[in-house]
Amino acid sequence: MTMFSYSSSKVAISACFALVILCFRSNVASAQKHTAFFIFGDSSVDPGNNNYIDTIPENRANHKPYGQNGFFKDPTGRFSDGRIIVDFIAEYAKLPLIPPFLEPSADYSHGVNFASGGAGILSTTNEGQAIDLSTQLKYFEEVEKWLAEKLGASEAEEVISNAVYFFSMGSNDYLGGYLGSPRMQELHHPEQYVGMVIGNLTIAIQELYEKGARKFGFLSLCPLGCLPVMRALNPKAGEGGCFQQANSLALAHNNALKTLLNNLHYLLKDFKYCNSDFYNWLQDRINNPSDYDLKEGVNACCGSGPYGGVYTCGGTKKVATYELCDNANDYVWWDSFHPTERIHEQFAKALWDGPQASVGPHNLQDLFFDHEIELTIGDIVDIITENEEIV
Repeated sequence: MTMFSYSSSKVAISACFALVILCFRSNVASAQKHTAFFIFGDSSVDPGNNNYIDTIPENRANHKPYGQNGFFKDPTGRFSDGRIIVDFIAEYAKLPLIPPFLEPSADYSHGVNFASGGAGILSTTNEGQAIDLSTQLKYFEEVEKWLAEKLGASEAEEVISNAVYFFSMGSNDYLGGYLGSPRMQELHHPEQYVGMVIGNLTIAIQELYEKGARKFGFLSLCPLGCLPVMRALNPKAGEGGCFQQANSLALAHNNALKTLLNNLHYLLKDFKYCNSDFYNWLQDRINNPSDYDLKEGVNACCGSGPYGGVYTCGGTKKVATYELCDNANDYVWWDSFHPTERIHEQFAKALWDGPQASVGPHNLQDLFFDHEIELTIGDIVDIITENEEIV
């Protein structure tokens, strides 16, 4: 992986650039363009691609009680009691539901979702059981051809350049790919492993950029050690503690991602992105659910064992019995690994029009509707301070 560093001159340039933006830019939207939404990810955003592949029961959600809240007529393969974050984002962007790539006869005109439950950024993660990032990128090439045939080459290029590209993956690389693999832990120090994951993500971003992509959104990792499944595995589970090694990996990944995106912002012309602090955002709801009109931040709504952390939701796995809560809207966690629709909706809203301090430098609304950023003096000070810290 190529390593980047900032010089003091670039910090000065960024300060001047920010001042120019403050003086001359206004928060106006350009003329409406053909927008599209392309999604790369794992079970956090899988809309049902795993319904069409040969995989293990743990990687499927096309059965009850998944989708039980009634928004969809039947379970769709979404790992939720209803909708997932990208469904809400598509709604806010005035797009139809984005179809799974593998859905027969899917229309890709407004985008496509390549996500797969169990997928990793590294091809070695759950190999043969999910659609890894490398394969998802190959599928994108098929969509490029489809768009060119349907819309013509010039309009297809416009769709590619105007689209927003959303990434939500990495959890499986750390939970199963590293913590679940003694061999991988022998071969790689945690920092080295994080570097491998971020390196593969960098290649993916650059590959899409070379194809014309310019606008990107990223769902950073949540406190992985606080998932019900990880609490149940924690040697101190009786004390209700999170699995700190998993949390440390999530934080290291998020910090490396933040640095990468800051660097790409300077190195790649017209590269725009929305990043987020999902870690602290979700941890606050886990620790203080009543502050957000929730009742339960630790236990899963659907599952069994301590904290609902035994992944039995739906009864299709080795253990066929499971418990189900009365009202998923009271919970942060739907099953042992995944949040409820309510959390998906709240975070989608935060990404959509949240302030620069929490989802900057752009929010998703900026990216979809080509809003220019209106910086305040405080924003400029934050930018300069952050760059000085990186130096």
